[in-house]
Order: sequence, then C-alpha cells, then structure tokens
Amino acid sequence: MSDKLQLTDAEWRERLTPEQYDILRKAGTERAFTGKYEKNKATGVYMCAGCGAPLFASDTKYNSGSGWPSYTEPLAENAVEEHRDESYGTVRTEVRCASCEGHLGHVFPDGPGENGLRYCINSASLDFKPKDD
Repeated sequence: MSDKLQLTDAEWRERLTPEQYDILRKAGTERAFTGKYEKNKATGVYMCAGCGAPLFASDTKYNSGSGWPSYTEPLAENAVEEHRDESYGTVRTEVRCASCEGHLGHVFPDGPGENGLRYCINSASLDFKPKDD
C-alpha cells in the first residue's frame, strides 16, 4: 500500500484552484515574475499546496533572476521526487512532491549552493507557513 495521497481527478479539482490544478496535476507553469512567492523574504517553510507536505525551508531560497522562487535544496532528501521530462523538445528534470506527486517545477545544475542545484518552483504549487515569532 502506498503512503502517497491519491485522489480522483474530481477531488483534486475541488481541492485546488484552477491555476493550482493546472500546475500540480497537469504539469503547467505560471508566467515568470508573477508568482506570489517569487519575492517573498519571510522566514518559514514552503509546503505543497496540494497536500501540505513540507518541501523547502526559507533559508534555502534565493533570487535566481529566473522569475520563479528558487531553492538550493529541498527541506528533506525524501520531500521531492525527480523525473526525466522530455516535453517541449528539451530534456529537463521535473520536481514533484513526494507525498502527492504534484508537479512543482524543475531542478537545474546551475545553482549557487554546495550541490550546485537550482530548484525552480512554481509559487502556485506552494503554500507558505511563516515561522512563529
């Protein structure tokens, strides 16, 4: 038995906004520089908008200039899954939530962190939980 959140298409549509559904369930994307978290500098944790799983810590977020929130690494090694993406005539590495398999964005080997990765993530695939002061 799988530990993943498995809902019907109708349940996902009821749970998510149309934009979240397009991104999380249909691997869509938001336009660059339009996402609500692209410029967020608050301290806290970014969670999956589909299932609430914790994905990225704010201290790994940085301004990559790409127009999407970017992170140097996931909150935990098993928080996200990576899959080969050959859409649009290119090969990229797709990033999905490990708990619900929702599409989050892509990871690229051009980041500033120790591992040199840039997790380029759609704001609409995330919710933000600020750190309690």
